[in-house]
Amino acid sequence: MSTQIPGGPPPQVIILAGGKGERLRPYTDDHPKPMVPILDKPILEYQVRWFASQGVRRIAISCGYLADVIQDYFGDGRKFGVEIRYAIEADPLGRGGGIKLAWNELEDTGGPVIATNGDIVTAFPLAPMLQAHSQTGAKATVLVVPFKSVVGIVDIEDDGRVSGFRSEPVLPYWVNGGVYVFDPVVRAMLPDKGDHEESTFPDLARTGHLRVYKTAAFWRAVDTVKDMSVVRDYLTGRLIDSFLGS
Repeated sequence: MSTQIPGGPPPQVIILAGGKGERLRPYTDDHPKPMVPILDKPILEYQVRWFASQGVRRIAISCGYLADVIQDYFGDGRKFGVEIRYAIEADPLGRGGGIKLAWNELEDTGGPVIATNGDIVTAFPLAPMLQAHSQTGAKATVLVVPFKSVVGIVDIEDDGRVSGFRSEPVLPYWVNGGVYVFDPVVRAMLPDKGDHEESTFPDLARTGHLRVYKTAAFWRAVDTVKDMSVVRDYLTGRLIDSFLGS
């Protein structure tokens, strides 16, 4: 599926891949967090291939911690069907600063830029999000996903009887999914150093230029060993479905 907005240039992508992933040690002792392997492939490879499968052809990766591991693995990106460029942070710039630095590696097409955290595995189609962004006139659109409780919930009746238990239930809230669509004007609004969620996003929200795109498709941020297990099970299921033709 192409991600191109009708009548406009195809989007370019920025991936934030500078995290140390301290909660995933020892896996991150010699790998940056997005390079932690799941089913013998790094998280970042699933992202790159996901973007490539939907028509993205240029990706800028913002690196910091053990950046050479990422560069050695992906090279110029040709074997993954994309062009990959790198922005190396000499000192940590924060997520907003990392996006702004990596933006320098993209072409000035006048089209939208997608930015994402490098520790996410998801399966939603990008084209509808890009179309929604264009139709609303937003300057930035944030992917939001259902909030799943990390602990189980006990269902209790009014008289105190326990009627059931729910593991990782979906609660009636939405959380930031770490995938964003930006208009070019957002580039100047990003901090040189710091987090866009603490400065850029509040400014956009106050002026009504920040929107959300909801999806219930598979999504997981890999922060813990349990997250790795959830993603592994999901990917294994996808492989089995593909093999069986379902």
